[in-house]
Amino acid sequence: MASLLQLFSLFLPCLLICSASSNQTPKHYVVYMGSSSEENSEAAESDHLQLLSTVIPREDSERISLVNHYNHGFRGFSAMLTENEASELSKRDGIVSVFPDTILQLHTTRSWDFLEGKSKAKLRRGSYLHHKSSYDVIIGMVDGGIWPESPSFIDEGMAEIPTRWKGVCMEGPDFKKSNCNRKLIGARYYNVPHTSNENKTTQMRLEKSPRDTVGHGTHTASIAAGALVANVSYNGLAQGTARGGSPFARISIYKACSEDGCPASTTLKAIDDAIKDGVDIISISIGMSSLFQYDFLKDPIAIGAFHAEQMGVMVVCSGGNEGPDPFTIINAAPWIFTVAASNIDRDFQSVVLLGNGRTFQGSAINFSNLTRSETHPLAYGKDIAAKFSPISEAWNCYPGSLDPEKVKEKVIVCVDTFPIVSRKIKKLVAEDAQAKGLILINENEKGVPFDSGTFPFTEVGSTTGNKILKYINSNKNPTATILPTADIPRHRPAPVVAYFSSRGPSVLTENILKPDLMAPGVAILAAVIPKVEEGSALIGKKPLQYAINSGTSMACPHVTGASAFIKSVHPKWTSSMIRSALMTTATVYDNMGKPLTNSSGSFAIPHEIGAGEISPLKALNPGLVFETTTEDYLRFLCYNGSPEKTIRSMSKTNFKCPRKSSDNLISSINYPSISISRLDKIRGFRTIKRSVTNVGLPNVTYTATVHAPLGLKVKVLPKKITFVENVRRVPFKVSFDGREASTGYNFGSLTWSAGPYSVRMVFAVNVE
Repeated sequence: MASLLQLFSLFLPCLLICSASSNQTPKHYVVYMGSSSEENSEAAESDHLQLLSTVIPREDSERISLVNHYNHGFRGFSAMLTENEASELSKRDGIVSVFPDTILQLHTTRSWDFLEGKSKAKLRRGSYLHHKSSYDVIIGMVDGGIWPESPSFIDEGMAEIPTRWKGVCMEGPDFKKSNCNRKLIGARYYNVPHTSNENKTTQMRLEKSPRDTVGHGTHTASIAAGALVANVSYNGLAQGTARGGSPFARISIYKACSEDGCPASTTLKAIDDAIKDGVDIISISIGMSSLFQYDFLKDPIAIGAFHAEQMGVMVVCSGGNEGPDPFTIINAAPWIFTVAASNIDRDFQSVVLLGNGRTFQGSAINFSNLTRSETHPLAYGKDIAAKFSPISEAWNCYPGSLDPEKVKEKVIVCVDTFPIVSRKIKKLVAEDAQAKGLILINENEKGVPFDSGTFPFTEVGSTTGNKILKYINSNKNPTATILPTADIPRHRPAPVVAYFSSRGPSVLTENILKPDLMAPGVAILAAVIPKVEEGSALIGKKPLQYAINSGTSMACPHVTGASAFIKSVHPKWTSSMIRSALMTTATVYDNMGKPLTNSSGSFAIPHEIGAGEISPLKALNPGLVFETTTEDYLRFLCYNGSPEKTIRSMSKTNFKCPRKSSDNLISSINYPSISISRLDKIRGFRTIKRSVTNVGLPNVTYTATVHAPLGLKVKVLPKKITFVENVRRVPFKVSFDGREASTGYNFGSLTWSAGPYSVRMVFAVNVE
């Protein structure tokens, strides 16, 4: 024991010294100072440098410089600071928050046909995709750049660039001003230092060009606003016409990301520039991990989006790919339009043919050269394990767990009980061991097809997997083959919640229902950078310009495109009106006419789908909308615990918080859905206020209908609301009585109906 104490006494000084040293190592920090000021950029920059000089010692004066300067939509800067300097700066007047520059991650055709086909709106099929408006909508894509030569970004038939546009087309070694046109009207790139885990300042691999080197930015931009391109496919799969949600919208690119991720400081700068340039909508398919959410005012996307909303710019964000666990939704501030992901009515299937003649449908995108005429030896992972490898690792295709001699020339079967080993890694393990193919038993991800290139791969669920294993165990010489993928149209059911799609409620506030809604995000065909990868299907062929990707990254630009289309028809509508229109007209039924389900086959709940799957045509004429104002958002900040002084800095007003400010009051801000994080089962009564604005026919009366779970009593007052010529906005109240309700979250909806209109608002009430 004494020796342990002696060892600790020797170690403690080192620990303290090392810790102190780490605290004094300069790192990249973002300093957020609230709403933008009226002073010019040079004067503001000078003030920020002066501020830095008060915390950085004279001997380190070379660090008195700004990496980024924010002065358009909001005010602030980023700089290299020690932890102590950042802490000191955060105490100064006029500083809202100071936080480290973290790395945000990317959330990585037929989808628009599917959305259009589901709508029962009385418009000519295809009309909204070909619609041209007198109002030019400009979409700002904060992502990884763009491949301007893609056919999706041609400007044929487009009018001159709007005179209100203030953006630029930045040049680089591989990107010229001539790469911009009347479709791609702006392009910016950023390059900032970032601190690695070793506390050494490094430069992220952000090429000094707006050109996309990953493919993510090109893919999302073409989903949102790509032009119509006929006869597109991914190596023969998903043949058809590629098109964005708003084909005649303009695009401006803000390259804030590389394959390493997206620095928070750069993302914030991109949003600031997009506001300055004059975009109408900002689309962001990136975000932080749900594990690291702790404050809206230290979240770069939430900060940038708040000020964008103040300036009349809508912000649409992906909700994250950390499902199916609850409390994983991100980008969940009420001023952000948060999107979940679903599949569409097209599936990609690869048949497994066993030696006994039985066939099974698997999910995959593979361009295998195997045929029905020849089968190959079939083996389960545990039977081909390397010496001394744990069986559990072998049946998971864990790296190093398989014996190459036993694997060679066989079709192998593995399971997925080690989620940390991705499908890509399992495929590489099998391929490196010279397997003929891989059958992966994976109940969870079978609905999200994996692209294995030319390597024969397919994925089956537990039921099918058990049948294949039974065949292996009951035969001396089992054989199998894996056939190339075929696309299956009119797949049912669809839409279904994607397994990976992050779920609500939000860890930052349960009193705002998130996600807001759902859109296609599984196996979406869109433009990419033309690249040939070793082992891919493209060897020996011309590089393909379109590919299939999945993620809420793909769902987000679907909502961006739909919002841009609505904005083009209703240019005076605010972002909250557009969001409301899409939410209250969303569908909650699949293409079989049954309630939406998740990947497990259970009925989907609002924490998975929000208000439902978008239906863009119906959203053009919603009848009523819920207008959420800046004052609503300021009250939200009060209720969520932000100091009044901070809120005034953010809003540049003398706003006063209500006398009563508690998080349960968040439920009463005028949002298009209702969420109550705690309804006392004993007292069991709560009243929520809302108001609706008429954007439909005049002189109309709406009647309320409630669908509530057994035991939860819901009353609407008044039951009827009437709009006459001089009455545009009408308030109403919804009361919830949970004394007889089941404990936990209770979900339902309230629908206002009148003639052609059906305005549906979902609710989530947690009874405790």
